[in-house]
Amino acid sequence: MTLTSTSLYEILYVSTLAPEAPLSVVGDIAAKARQANAERGITGLLIFDGMRFCQQLEGGQKQVLALLERIRQDSRHTNLQVLHHGELAARRFKRFSLGYCLVEDDDVLERMEHMDGQAALDAFAGLLSGLDLDT
Repeated sequence: MTLTSTSLYEILYVSTLAPEAPLSVVGDIAAKARQANAERGITGLLIFDGMRFCQQLEGGQKQVLALLERIRQDSRHTNLQVLHHGELAARRFKRFSLGYCLVEDDDVLERMEHMDGQAALDAFAGLLSGLDLDT
């Protein structure tokens, strides 16, 4: 199956908050991303553990890949690693342009850095069951 302009595409990545970036930038990132994502038809979830980000983005392929490139260029992120990317049958987070939550387990996102593909998606899905989200 080839992607069409109406096909959904997803990316799951992890990155690390830049050492010089204060924790307060995380709230700024989420607030600005909500509006920008809504304008671009992107939905997703950002999880932060105090040091690492894990984000799943979903939308049109062109829009999602452009957003990933902007995130790669953002000096507040380091060590960005794409764990999974590909077609998506249906949105997981259609109710919000960017859901945001904190996790207290510092090791869970660190473990995800060493995964890819379906294993990474499964680990991400496993995180969702412990979060207070209305997806």
